Amino acid sequence: MEKGKLYLIPNVIAEETQQAVIPPHIREALPSIQYFLAEDIRTARRYLSSLKIYESIEALAFEVLNKNTKVEAIKVMFKPVFEGKDIGVISESGCPGVADPGALAVKYAHENDIQVVPLVGPSSLLLALMASGLNGQRFTFHGYLPFDGKDASTIVKALEKESHTKNQTQIFIETPYRNNAIMSVLLKNLKDDTLLCVAIDVTGKDEYIKTFTVKKWKTVKSQFPKTPAVFLFLSP
Repeated sequence: MEKGKLYLIPNVIAEETQQAVIPPHIREALPSIQYFLAEDIRTARRYLSSLKIYESIEALAFEVLNKNTKVEAIKVMFKPVFEGKDIGVISESGCPGVADPGALAVKYAHENDIQVVPLVGPSSLLLALMASGLNGQRFTFHGYLPFDGKDASTIVKALEKESHTKNQTQIFIETPYRNNAIMSVLLKNLKDDTLLCVAIDVTGKDEYIKTFTVKKWKTVKSQFPKTPAVFLFLSP
């Protein structure tokens, strides 16, 4: 029997933006998929419902896939694939497998010769990089920085040095409620001529993307909302 495929299904990164950021080809691919892996089943069901593709969401099957999921559990989740049925991984936000536990399913698929089909959709990391004006030829995503004050300062300084040496944009994200705190750490530890971009609520109604030198940021009186943000910097 021919195996099914693993589809990687992007989600919105800002509320109520389905019509603007979810391409038609995703809507065309979804109706044939009845099995889904998601970090949070409730939000995955709500997302699929908002696309108004299925007559009934109740008929769909969901399994939880998160950072704690074991290989043995993933093997069970892939049973439909070995029966010739397609399954989809839905990210909580943006693209599966990028700062997302969907990478675990993708790894298993490659190990078992299962075709992986990535679908185009919004990625806050790529959109922020595009809009930053920083080096898009050489960049590194670091995920979350540790937020122990001393450790964070040490790492920020080390990343700035690496950025200068390699002409490399450094990218990371932060828990929304720490946006202002991490900004304070950056302004205290980066050099004045380093370029810093803050991208908040990307694709959303309150989208805010600004790139200034650290020196200029220190003169900007702003309190960032508790909304998902991407931080990028480049040392000249």
